[in-house]
Amino acid sequence: MRIPRLSVISMRERTVASLLAMVMVALIPNISFAAVFSPQTATLDNGMQVVLVENHRAPVVTQMVWYKVGSADEPAGVSGIAHFLEHLMFKGTRDIAPGDFSKIVARNGGNDNAFTTWDYTGYFQNIARDRLDLVMKMEADRMTNLQLSDDVVLPERDVIIEERRSRIENNPGALLGEQMRASLYMAHPYGRSIIGWMHEMEQLSTEDALDFYRKWYAPNNAILVVAGDITMDELLPMAQKYYGVIPRGDVLTRNRVKEPVQHAPRKVTMHDPRVGQASMSRYYLAPSYHSENAADAVPLEVLSEIIGSGTTSRFFKSLVVDQGIATSVGTFYDPVAVDLASFGVYGVPRDDVQLADLEKAIDDQIADVVANGVTEDELERAKQKLLDSAVFARDSLSAGARVLGKSLAVGLTVDQVESWPDRVSAVTVEQVNEAAKRVFNDKKSVTGWLMPPKDGPVTGRGPALPIDSGAGVH
Repeated sequence: MRIPRLSVISMRERTVASLLAMVMVALIPNISFAAVFSPQTATLDNGMQVVLVENHRAPVVTQMVWYKVGSADEPAGVSGIAHFLEHLMFKGTRDIAPGDFSKIVARNGGNDNAFTTWDYTGYFQNIARDRLDLVMKMEADRMTNLQLSDDVVLPERDVIIEERRSRIENNPGALLGEQMRASLYMAHPYGRSIIGWMHEMEQLSTEDALDFYRKWYAPNNAILVVAGDITMDELLPMAQKYYGVIPRGDVLTRNRVKEPVQHAPRKVTMHDPRVGQASMSRYYLAPSYHSENAADAVPLEVLSEIIGSGTTSRFFKSLVVDQGIATSVGTFYDPVAVDLASFGVYGVPRDDVQLADLEKAIDDQIADVVANGVTEDELERAKQKLLDSAVFARDSLSAGARVLGKSLAVGLTVDQVESWPDRVSAVTVEQVNEAAKRVFNDKKSVTGWLMPPKDGPVTGRGPALPIDSGAGVH
């Protein structure tokens, strides 16, 4: 459960400040990180899980409700319905008029939003502690009392179609990333676009939305995570008052298609006049915390830190600093998923370097990792950076709520979140090297080239990297 390194923006953008005393603790060797966020948990009678992360630095709270459903759970032919319903959850109930939910939150000094991924859908509000009762009442209300009709659904369908045009169709990096995922996952629904395929989005109906809502939006398929200036003695009666009275829904299972054995690498090449600088990216099928070879997940997080995280990484130092053939290079990997994950590598060549030459140089770096492995010094530095990220995350109001909610929504446990630093500390060079040999399998990969047009004017500026986006935000 990698604790993300957070920068100065919100949950949708991620915020955190450093806590010097905790950093000093993190630098002590052999220390046990028995807890990261020290959450308290409870379960309501209707099956809804309640999680609290206390943070009394300011009289504010974050409320998040996570539903264990995402775009990978959509029925065939209605791609985008999970994200569409996320939008429609703001369209009113018997007590709240369409569009008033966010207005009420704003009038009370807070902000709110929502997001959809392949595995979960989440809704959150950041607000003063004494307004938690209000937003909890409203969130519980729309869990069970959503009112939808063609009058509000069809105009909102136009909104998500325009969102697809602006975020995907008008973004060559997003378009290529979408095509690459569709190639990487030959059968699994992770190859489906979160926002949906245009031709299916255009047919989404009020009944499609209501069917999806009635099936998946129930307290026993949801997790309430609250972080901030409140105790469990105060929170639990409030949660019982608003969420606890909602009837339990059906017991649900996620019926996901299993990915078949892959026998050949794939390549996707896209020319676009909006691209001013070529770039390349490669996705490898990789284990998650739930999949086969799950024991490789934490070693792969350490590997990604070593070879592709930031300006001190192996790939950056070799390809950008020493060889001078790239302006940017790196890796990405997130094993928090219900099923498979992907391990990504990307690079942008210098103006005078051919993309094929950069790809070969990246291949040489990967081959060196597979053949010779990483060093003990690289391992220790990477582990320390990851452990520091867990320390920094404790000082954020929303980080604990986000990490815990995401993890629980895909089926992990609080203990798995809290023990993540200990598991990072235990990773060995041998584990990283064996995981690298398994993940860097060309037969389970897709490579994407994003290039300016072969002929004709270039209207774009700079590189447009393929996007492996995990969220669609309301």
